[in-house]
Amino acid sequence: MLLGRGADGPIVGRTVAITGVGAVTCCGVGADKLWDQLLHPTVSGERSVPDFDPSVWFGPKEARRLDRFAQMSVAAAELAKTDAGELGADPDRAGVIFASGVGGFHTLVEQVLVCDKKGPGRVSPFLVPMMMANAGAANVSMRFGWHGPSETIATACAAGTHAVTAAARLVASGRCDVAIGGGAEAAIQEVAVGAFVNMTALSNTGESRPFDARRDGFVIAEGAAALVLEDKERAVARGARIYAEIAGGASTADAHHITAPEPEGTGAVACMELALEDAGLTPADVGHVNAHGTSTPLNDLAESRAIHKVFGEPGPPVTSAKGLTGHSLGAAGAIEAVASALTIFHGLIPPTAGLEQLDPEINLDVVRGEPRPWTPGPVLSNSFGFGGHNGCLVIVPAG
Repeated sequence: MLLGRGADGPIVGRTVAITGVGAVTCCGVGADKLWDQLLHPTVSGERSVPDFDPSVWFGPKEARRLDRFAQMSVAAAELAKTDAGELGADPDRAGVIFASGVGGFHTLVEQVLVCDKKGPGRVSPFLVPMMMANAGAANVSMRFGWHGPSETIATACAAGTHAVTAAARLVASGRCDVAIGGGAEAAIQEVAVGAFVNMTALSNTGESRPFDARRDGFVIAEGAAALVLEDKERAVARGARIYAEIAGGASTADAHHITAPEPEGTGAVACMELALEDAGLTPADVGHVNAHGTSTPLNDLAESRAIHKVFGEPGPPVTSAKGLTGHSLGAAGAIEAVASALTIFHGLIPPTAGLEQLDPEINLDVVRGEPRPWTPGPVLSNSFGFGGHNGCLVIVPAG
């Protein structure tokens, strides 16, 4: 990753290794369940987390004082930290960057109803610390006792990717030796669902079909994911397992529309190109694109045009995890970063669940049906959010 440009040219940072992954998704609790389902998807219908039990992670009193998204933030981070092994991190040189699109939405809605029915005197004193979007990052840092940066990114559906990129740059810059990047969302709630339905963003059929000619909107999901990012020299010295490396990332804005992507994908093109430049790579180096692929008509077409402009035809193999996982808003990019790291580590590109009839306007090599073996190379993971926020992350095999 680049830290900037000086008089002598680009300033390259330290190598960032992924040494731990954690996921809490509709596939179940654990990155292993996510990976198994990505290879052989069976999940359909509502994309809530079926077996998430807060009592595994919290006592009854603590659980009552945390919104579900914050509970999932801590759970995913704990899973990733355990997966990484004995970190032995200096608390002052360990940081947390976590994402959420809307924060504690369940708590906010519940307490608005309390206020309406019983008056402001009955509103919970825990409303603010439960609803605030930074509660996820704050509780992860408190759980681990880490005193480095603890920050939250809320760039809608690009937030998870932005958070992982920012956490990686903490390590690359030398500010931190270890950082956790991730995201969490728990917004499957009547008000949120109603809003998305009324703006015609959700699928009428309840099916997530990225790049399919029949796609009709996204399927809302909840979930969380986290990655332990570590200075590679330090990771090697302690004998850590390294899944992959974060090589680059970028962020741009469409500056076009509050919800719709720029139709030709110009902002996405710039973001992909800048991420590759940050990683010191060219489009020809990329072996796989983990697409944003929401299953909405406008997004998939704009993204496919952008990928085509960057890579040509047919370009590298493309997949979208959202056919399986649905769209978990601010958590999506983090979940897909975990998937990308596992795609490299296991040497398999998962198929795009739900894709049966490729849209003839989409000229991409979209992986479908069965997992595709590959010789692992750089993966470009895309996230594009409401507000025109674009985030791209480059993950490469460990060298």
